[in-house]
Amino acid sequence: MNEKHQTNADDGNSVSIDQKLIEEGTAQLNSEIQVLEAWLLELDSSDEENSETLAARKSYKDMLSSRKEMLSTLAKQAKLQAVSSD
Repeated sequence: MNEKHQTNADDGNSVSIDQKLIEEGTAQLNSEIQVLEAWLLELDSSDEENSETLAARKSYKDMLSSRKEMLSTLAKQAKLQAVSSD
């Protein structure tokens, strides 16, 4: 019944994220952001304005916003980790 926790030396409550994992996550999020932006441009250039197009545009914008927020959070984590390792 022993529980093991991986923590930073500075803060017993935070989990340390490997630098390689941060880099891979950043690359993946940037790739997804590019795809979503391309899809939105494609929708914007389309002449169709039906309920499907509107729903897709809203969905893609929501996903894009989410990915950008995750990217920002990951960048903050990377910065905190770099500071704590100095």
